[in-house]
Amino acid sequence: MTNKKDRYKRFISFISAVFLLCILTGLFGLTWYAYYSETIVLPFYRRGNWVLIGIYCILIVLFFKAYGGFKLGYLKKTDMLYSQIISMLCVNTIAYFMISLIGRDFMAFLPVLYLTFTDFGVIAIWTVLSGKLYFLLYPPRKLIILYGSRQAVSLILKMSQRVDKYMICESINISEPPEKVQELIMKYEGVIICDIPAVQRNKYLKFCFEKSIRAYIAPKISDIIIRGSEDIRLFDTPLLLCRNYGLTFEQELFKRFFDIFFSLFAIIILSPLMIVSGFAVKLCDGGNILYKQKRLTRDGKEFYVYKFRSMIADAEKNGIKLASEKDDRITPVGKILRKFRIDELPQLFNILKGDMSVVGPRPERPELTEIYKKQMPEFEFRLKVKAGLTGYAQVTGVYDTSPSDKLKMDLMYIENYSFRMDLQIILMTIKTMFFPAKNNADTQNFIPEDNDISGIENDI
Repeated sequence: MTNKKDRYKRFISFISAVFLLCILTGLFGLTWYAYYSETIVLPFYRRGNWVLIGIYCILIVLFFKAYGGFKLGYLKKTDMLYSQIISMLCVNTIAYFMISLIGRDFMAFLPVLYLTFTDFGVIAIWTVLSGKLYFLLYPPRKLIILYGSRQAVSLILKMSQRVDKYMICESINISEPPEKVQELIMKYEGVIICDIPAVQRNKYLKFCFEKSIRAYIAPKISDIIIRGSEDIRLFDTPLLLCRNYGLTFEQELFKRFFDIFFSLFAIIILSPLMIVSGFAVKLCDGGNILYKQKRLTRDGKEFYVYKFRSMIADAEKNGIKLASEKDDRITPVGKILRKFRIDELPQLFNILKGDMSVVGPRPERPELTEIYKKQMPEFEFRLKVKAGLTGYAQVTGVYDTSPSDKLKMDLMYIENYSFRMDLQIILMTIKTMFFPAKNNADTQNFIPEDNDISGIENDI
């Protein structure tokens, strides 16, 4: 029954996405025929017009896939709306230049502008109506939490914020008798397995697999490494090969070529913005424009990272202190630079030099790395690739994401690296510049106080 329900859900999502795609493509078709098809130097025949409209449709699919614009029921309505808006901005910008290229001149811009605002209206209506229909047909899943320590609280709080998708009904500690745990799991549509020893986790995971019960699992570092493994076979015995050396030579070579091209192009295009930002920093308090700091990149190599200074001079004269979102050391200009990530732009020169890559784990300070390694010996694993201007942890996390979660996301990137993933992270970075993620709201602790959590090993 559950499998059929999921299939119907995917079918409804697919039909809804096709409906939106047809409307957006149709609006472009009307705009093309009404304003451009007869005004270009050499008008197309019928098939030429169809090909152009088809290319526009493909662009929508590509950008919506990159930004998650089709993830009905998975993303929050606001996140989906942001994703679709920035997707259509990109698509219509490309479409305008494509039309101008075909017309051999800068064509009238207003029709594309009107089209863009119409698209926004259609997207807003679609998001509201399809969201209501989806959650009317498929209410939030009723879940139980199987936990081992209070470190599971952060995940619980995050899932509790998605009341439109998850309904956390009960919690049970791993110290309870297995028969009681299994009996409770059977009462719900799914179970959240978080922060419990691997042996017990595997037992309950097999139980959920046998009973076709959905399981949400907080991964350990070893899980992420295994996910990046390669399937091989030794005669009739299946094996998983974990190479554990980061990127291959071919991947590193292609990534370096891309870094050089991207950084040069970005420096040229963004140089006016960087000049204005530099003047703003200088005029704010008369201090230095740039700020340099020692960081770590691949294999623990030290280098100096450059930023536009966003804090007061001598911000760390009293010792190292991590910046918070409402840090009183941040200058008025610095708040703007940080909000839109403009303070990071001088790192394009670090990329060109070869110290950094466009995408990779964010470079950490040597002193903080040593502190993190005492708590998480695996923290050094993220140094298997070059540090990045942006990364998977930056586009999926928020300002107060824990170091352990950032480490896991960085390792997910390393173990599942692809050029397509790099492009998707770059596109998501553009989105976060305009629509930054909010911090996790403080809510009450869901786990009952009377449960004994002592003696449970927390293996990350």
